[in-house]
Amino acid sequence: QVQLVESGGGLVQPGGSLRLSCAASGFTFSAYVMRWYRQAPGKERELVGGISGTGYSTNYADSVKGRFTISRDNARNTVFLQMDSLKPEDTGVYYCNVVIRNNYWGQGTQVTVSS
Repeated sequence: QVQLVESGGGLVQPGGSLRLSCAASGFTFSAYVMRWYRQAPGKERELVGGISGTGYSTNYADSVKGRFTISRDNARNTVFLQMDSLKPEDTGVYYCNVVIRNNYWGQGTQVTVSS
């Protein structure tokens, strides 16, 4: 079955960096677009960005463009979210996602940006 397991969240000061990982299993990883979402307290879940199966194409929400980078390692079935120049408004639970007829989500990892 499809499994997604995020890791790497934590508490970081404004301006700092974090790298999130999402380990995938149960499907042909390189064949699918992978996406990162986040959900801030009291807000709807929003798309952060995505990466094509080959890794050659990425797209980002305007709010994170130029600060966040999505990459993937198809040999390790893992997708990454490098977050730089973090702001307090980046605080939230971050989820990776794949759509294979249905939406699949990981359990999420908490990112808190605060001084």
